Amino acid sequence: VILTVPASFDASARELTREAALAAGLPDGLVLLEEPQAATYAWLAAVGDRWRKSVHVDDRVLVCDIGGGTTDLTLVEVAEVDGELVLERIAVGNHLLVGGDNMDVALAWHVSQLFAEKGIDLDPWQSISLWHACRNAKETLLAADGPETHTISVPGRGSRLIGGLVSVEVNRQQTIDLLAGGFFPQCSLSDKPSRARMSGFQEIGLPYEADTAITRHLAAFLSQHSADHPVTHVVFNGGVFKADQLRLALLNQLQAWFPDRPPAIVEGSEDLDFAVARGAGFYGWTCLHGGVRIRGGTSRSYYVGVETAGLAIPGAPRPLKALCVVPRGMEEGTECDVPATPIGLVIGEAARFRFFSSSIRADDVPGTSLTRWAVDELAETDSLEATLPREDDSDDEYVPVTFRSRITELGVFELWCVHAPSGREWKLEFSVRDDAEVTA
Repeated sequence: VILTVPASFDASARELTREAALAAGLPDGLVLLEEPQAATYAWLAAVGDRWRKSVHVDDRVLVCDIGGGTTDLTLVEVAEVDGELVLERIAVGNHLLVGGDNMDVALAWHVSQLFAEKGIDLDPWQSISLWHACRNAKETLLAADGPETHTISVPGRGSRLIGGLVSVEVNRQQTIDLLAGGFFPQCSLSDKPSRARMSGFQEIGLPYEADTAITRHLAAFLSQHSADHPVTHVVFNGGVFKADQLRLALLNQLQAWFPDRPPAIVEGSEDLDFAVARGAGFYGWTCLHGGVRIRGGTSRSYYVGVETAGLAIPGAPRPLKALCVVPRGMEEGTECDVPATPIGLVIGEAARFRFFSSSIRADDVPGTSLTRWAVDELAETDSLEATLPREDDSDDEYVPVTFRSRITELGVFELWCVHAPSGREWKLEFSVRDDAEVTA
């Protein structure tokens, strides 16, 4: 069973997905596959061996997957191994909560102003109907042969309007300006998403992006991972790109950034609705029968937070350093010993174990120790709360251990804490359950 997830999911989110899948009755041997990779596999399935003739060594393929609620970015590089072309996933973007739903809401707001100009104040029930109508209008107006105007209607209200409709005409060019200009504005490759000043009081909810300009998020992603290496091909995926004008707006931006060899849409990537499902099926077939596989391993490097020794300061937490235990690109089914001086492992009492990840620090290797880092370099994942068992005849509060990391075939990150003198080992796994999984 192949289950697809956003490439931006970290180890905790993947473990949560796996837990939900098992609770739903899926088999324990299920495999998680990143959705942009699945879209790439759909391209490979569609063209067969012809893909080797359409790309060259060092080409870079941008997979841009924009669905209803999220934007998922992935970079795949063409490499050569033993005379054969291979594909390597070299970078994934952050989890961006901006997508087609934002566009539907933007168009619905614009249309509600047109209703207001006619003296019609829509109630919440009508607003929901308007939202759905705008989703269909968006795809109709932004199609390559879209009409110059489109009528949007919602059910009327009041005793004289029962069973009736209220309608307005929406202009195609205004819709293009609103959506293509608002979500795919032309910008420089050096631009970054704007960060608006936050209100002191915030409603608790999902961390939606303050800047809806997807091109600026893409510019920041490419500046981090491909500033000196042009994108040569692009795979579009997700329902947003059913709108030809939005696909064209993003393609024009990419070609403006890389004019020497303008990126081209890869052949056979037109199936926007079922590409991920077809690609996942093809990936499962290659697992059984062999075939081209996208290499890449983990999309992030992972770190453990180690509290440093030193004099205590009232009211101040002890400084923390981050020790790299998994490098970016570590392959599934492999493990590595982490070269470092022994670290004290708390046993016999409840302790909090902190983990961090980075999609930026590609050069860190196991054993790299960070004492300072920029805010956007490391992101803290869900910490683990656990009590590690001690020997019955021991009253030690901690033992010196070294680390061994393993990425299982299912993509689960295991951290083994090894006490060499006794041969004892403790295993920690990323988990979102109240009780972390601990094995001694």
